[in-house]
Amino acid sequence: MVMRILMINTVYAVGSTGKIVKQISRKAKEQGFECLIAHRYETEGVDYPENTVAVSSWWDCHIHNRLSRLTMLRGAFSGLKTRRFLKKVKNFAPDIIHLHNIHGNYINLSLLFKYIKKHGIRVVWTFHDCWPLTGNCKHFDMVACDKWKTGCGNCPQKNGALVDISAYMYGKKQRMFDGIKDMTIVTPSAWLAEKVRLSPLGKYPIKLINNGIDLSVFKPTESNFREKYGLVNKKIILGVSFEWDRRKGLDVFASLADALPADYRIVLVGANDEVKEALPNGIITIPKTDSQKALAEIYTAADLFVNPTREDTYPTVNMEAIACGTPVISFKTGGSPEIADDSCGLAVERDDVAAMTAQIIEVCEKKLYTKEACLARARSFNMHDRFEEYIKLYEDLI
Repeated sequence: MVMRILMINTVYAVGSTGKIVKQISRKAKEQGFECLIAHRYETEGVDYPENTVAVSSWWDCHIHNRLSRLTMLRGAFSGLKTRRFLKKVKNFAPDIIHLHNIHGNYINLSLLFKYIKKHGIRVVWTFHDCWPLTGNCKHFDMVACDKWKTGCGNCPQKNGALVDISAYMYGKKQRMFDGIKDMTIVTPSAWLAEKVRLSPLGKYPIKLINNGIDLSVFKPTESNFREKYGLVNKKIILGVSFEWDRRKGLDVFASLADALPADYRIVLVGANDEVKEALPNGIITIPKTDSQKALAEIYTAADLFVNPTREDTYPTVNMEAIACGTPVISFKTGGSPEIADDSCGLAVERDDVAAMTAQIIEVCEKKLYTKEACLARARSFNMHDRFEEYIKLYEDLI
């Protein structure tokens, strides 16, 4: 008998979570599972296979987003689209529903969880951020908030909502998530697993499965990057993000540019014109690229990858850099310090720019970490090994 897995995520094949869903579904199919992948709506330029289905539409999500921003009600709309989707779920009859990011304002969460509980469907839920734990927020480290442990309220991140209903949403979410007969929560980092244990959702089984990357793509890749940007005799300090802001440490790079010696050059990938204008002239900015090979070339050319993210779950970019032979320095935030061990990088206290500056110089001048050590560490990032753990989990549940 063929076992059926329904995966639900905001996106498919794009972004970190979309790529994870795509790879897990491929691995499951190879192992004989039948998969249906539900996503928000179709995006131009993405090849959607026959086993994908859009839950909503761009217009419906646009309305849902507007209403959510005004009211702070997340996942409370899109009722008609969700009912239509659940009819497809009924026809597919999944043995397991694997939830990923469900907070993109594209699905009615009350209807979804009522359906799950009514039909007693087994659930695997991969937490890619902290949203399931809170009344409103995907992350809470930057604002040093721990209200999610007790019930939220007076949210420091209500972001323009007319009324703060984070306490109400916290209670509503816990009621929705309570009573699922068979649910396993998966986290990509030990840090997030510990946060789940401290929350009401800690009553469910928690399994740690680190994310993985494609080591056939992210590997030492030679190029003319240094020649192209006039960096032949420079030490390249690299940062990569597709959402540059204070949360990702953009201001830290501006400070580093002033503090590092003259032969150091900061290169930031994923910067748009607005970001470029906000940075000192000495920083080289490169637009977002969808080419993983181009990214591998840039990672390989760098002397050091720096990730001053102030809140993150398990940053993929750290793994990608190490897999290309480049050591990593990060802040001690979220799951970021778990990726680079003593052989290929280090972490400093969050917002300690002086310590980060000193460590950057020491690592580069003394060449503390070798390419070989980075590549040895990267073997543990193999996505095929990591996603095989999901297949084992499915088999154990069924």
